[in-house]
Amino acid sequence: TGGESRISNFLLWQMAYTELYFTDTLWPDFDEKALDAALSWYGTRVRRFGKTDDQVSGAPLKTYSLGESV
Repeated sequence: TGGESRISNFLLWQMAYTELYFTDTLWPDFDEKALDAALSWYGTRVRRFGKTDDQVSGAPLKTYSLGESV
């Protein structure tokens, strides 16, 4: 999956553009340090809202003329 977390169509409509964080830390051991790690991870995410990295970064997309082969 290229490092991306997937929802496998579970609650598909309710989870659109949701950021999911998975940790090996179990709930009783989830402390301030684990919360800081989760928030730090979230802070590194690039919110694309369905766009590609190229669209978000503003890179021009290749356009094709009618009849031009791809």
